[in-house]
Amino acid sequence: MADDFLKKTLVFVLAGGQGERLYPLTKDRSKPAVHFGGIYRIIDFSLSNCLNSDLRRIIVLTQYKSLSLDRHIKTAWNLYRRESGHFIDVVPPQQRFDSNWYLGTADAIFQNIYIIEHEKPEYIVVLSGDHVYKMDYKKLIEYHINKGADMTIAAIETPVEEAKRFGVLQTNADLQVTGFQEKPGNPAVVPGKNDTSYVSMGIYVFTTSKLVQYLSEDHKMDSSRDFGKDIIPRVYADEKVYAYDYVHNAKSHPYWKDIGTISSYFETHHDLVAISPELNLYDKEWPIRTYMEQWPPAKMVFNQEGRRGLAVNSIISNGAIISGSLVEDSVISPGVKVNSYSEIRKSIILHGCRVGRHTRIQNAIIDKYNIISENEEIGFDLEKDRQRFAVTPEGIVVVPKGLLQ
Repeated sequence: MADDFLKKTLVFVLAGGQGERLYPLTKDRSKPAVHFGGIYRIIDFSLSNCLNSDLRRIIVLTQYKSLSLDRHIKTAWNLYRRESGHFIDVVPPQQRFDSNWYLGTADAIFQNIYIIEHEKPEYIVVLSGDHVYKMDYKKLIEYHINKGADMTIAAIETPVEEAKRFGVLQTNADLQVTGFQEKPGNPAVVPGKNDTSYVSMGIYVFTTSKLVQYLSEDHKMDSSRDFGKDIIPRVYADEKVYAYDYVHNAKSHPYWKDIGTISSYFETHHDLVAISPELNLYDKEWPIRTYMEQWPPAKMVFNQEGRRGLAVNSIISNGAIISGSLVEDSVISPGVKVNSYSEIRKSIILHGCRVGRHTRIQNAIIDKYNIISENEEIGFDLEKDRQRFAVTPEGIVVVPKGLLQ
């Protein structure tokens, strides 16, 4: 099949998430704009997938606390000239039909239906801007076309216990969707298996005429305006709705994370620093693009007292200085300085932070521009930490942006 169908495809990236469960990382930014993996923002993964899949007509729908996301897209993703027919447009709520903000994922597309009318695509891809994964959307769209589908839902095999937190697809042997469960207590299993379920990844392909029909009907109903809660349950029985098995179509071992909570954010970073990470950021065939600040290379300093700057199983970004201290199982972002005799273990330190001498930090996320004083301890006495910082039920300490000066 020729790739002409890519020119007939329009992508919507849903990037308006408020991210309440990621608070306080979302205190001043939307969820897709949260920093990730040292140098990235979470939205870079969805946009890089588009770029690597040769999709060049992209609408990013923003809403809450969108300033940092807008700036990031203008600096990192200013790639195309509109006269070429390629674009990445950032679109806040337009309120063309009423005075509401986007009420749900389906409503976000409905409020921008005029863009669909203007661009006249044959196919529409709907993505979330807050997931970390790699996917060739070209294969997904080809699958949709070959199946003659009205709607295709990307799905990933997930252990049954984990599947309870997501939308679960029931399918027949041909992967046609025969049922849908939203966060079920007893998830349906993959045909022929009893330990995994097909979880919806929040990635959809629609034949345009069908999507417009679904959205128009939904707008007339008493609905929460959501694809998972409303559109899928209503249409799968009468329409040609298929699941796309990401496990069997992934380029390598499938990896997908919904960065919805502090715990998932923390665990995904821990995945990155594993000896053999499941998510390979060093894959030149599928690069993840971002805006690279102008920093000098990272530096490890052997100080005057004979202390070595040492990083073990860690990511150290440009501009970081590890001076006579130990960093282990951690992600150090650009411009961070860790002073002598300090120890940082299993933590994420975001941009521009300063860690004073003789400081110990473990199981913590330190947001941008914090200055940690000498002899500080974070992550060791959680009762003490709760008096000053946010502490999750899992015992992860989060220091909000710029709190310590």
